Amino acid sequence: MAADLEEKTDRYGELLAEALEAASVAPPMGTPMAEAAEECYEMAASYLEDGTHFRENDDLVNALASFSYGHAWLDAGARVGLFDVPTEGHLFTV
Repeated sequence: MAADLEEKTDRYGELLAEALEAASVAPPMGTPMAEAAEECYEMAASYLEDGTHFRENDDLVNALASFSYGHAWLDAGARVGLFDVPTEGHLFTV
């Protein structure tokens, strides 16, 4: 059975918001890696804002894409050590 687009969009939006709350910059502040982490975090947060805007305007496809892209920024950053994230649970693939 195919996933309901509205349910999936809402679930991915909640996942991204929760992941943003759970992630913190891992490298020491003032280093180039910390700057990279901050940029990745900002991209993810921007995608959450974009997705929320699209969702509020019933543009589910673009909302889901935005939430997915935002989470990808965080997940990739976590994989390469830019973020400290929980290793248990469903938020990250580390």
